Amino acid sequence: MSGGWQPAATLDVLAARARLLAGIRAFFAVAGVMEVETPALSAGAATNPALESLQTLYCGPGAPPDGRLFLHTSPELPMKRLLAAGSGPIFQICKVFRAGERGRLHNPEFTLLEWYRPGFDHHALMDELEALVCQVSGYSRRAQRMSYRELFFAHLGIDAHRADVDVLRQRALTAGIGGAAQLDLGGRDAWLDLLLTHCIEPRLRGRGMVLVYDYPASQAALARVRPGDPALAERFELYLDGIELANGFHELTDAGEQRRRFVEDLARRDALDLPRVPMDERLLAALEAGLPGCSGVALGVDRLLMLATGRRSIEEVLAFPIERA
Repeated sequence: MSGGWQPAATLDVLAARARLLAGIRAFFAVAGVMEVETPALSAGAATNPALESLQTLYCGPGAPPDGRLFLHTSPELPMKRLLAAGSGPIFQICKVFRAGERGRLHNPEFTLLEWYRPGFDHHALMDELEALVCQVSGYSRRAQRMSYRELFFAHLGIDAHRADVDVLRQRALTAGIGGAAQLDLGGRDAWLDLLLTHCIEPRLRGRGMVLVYDYPASQAALARVRPGDPALAERFELYLDGIELANGFHELTDAGEQRRRFVEDLARRDALDLPRVPMDERLLAALEAGLPGCSGVALGVDRLLMLATGRRSIEEVLAFPIERA
């Protein structure tokens, strides 16, 4: 265990990280957005089946009945509690944790920037996100903006909101995705995600910033759903040279609908034989008390630094990735 004591990132990259963090804080100081801190440990966990929370046991004063506490996958839920308490616009830079995530673009512990803007819809927050990335990273090209439907039609010639599983499977076969004929992904959203990651994201490389918005309602997560035919989730993602960098929502404020989505997540976890986790009751109480209309976005700081410094993998911008922790 004595080997591997040196940092994975060069000292030049570590200095670039310091400048990036200082630039982010300077941006929000001018914008009048307050920096906050919230706990990394919580009695509630991420219910989303795509996320797996790391957990620990605490048996001291104030411990939950079973002693389980979860390391947050995002500071979103406690930050919304601050918004409900009247904080106004806020941001946070923090370490977050996701079990089982390691690869060229992933480390189980990583740095996230998250901020919330009362009174903003998702389009207004996209404007601010674009301005922030340009200011702190040196990118000068304006972002191309495409709806989720436009993105799929432009690159795959299909209507992502209407195409059924058979159409999506056939498109995967046509695109040469190995084993697509035998895959059982369980629904439209999984097929859409497969096509997005395997066929569309590679085509975004070298195209600078691309903002994708108005996702299928079934992919709303914690975003509002706008009624219509089809109904659309007021959600957006930012890609930078083909790499997903940020995910944002025009935030859901309805406590009953949020509880319904949490319960639906837990049912999906059961169906997938994933560990059952407690939903965040304190967030639901905050929504009952009244969350102001707002939009929020989470941005991966390590990925932004990787792209801004021309590195190919996330470990090149981390002092100590998981293998050296």
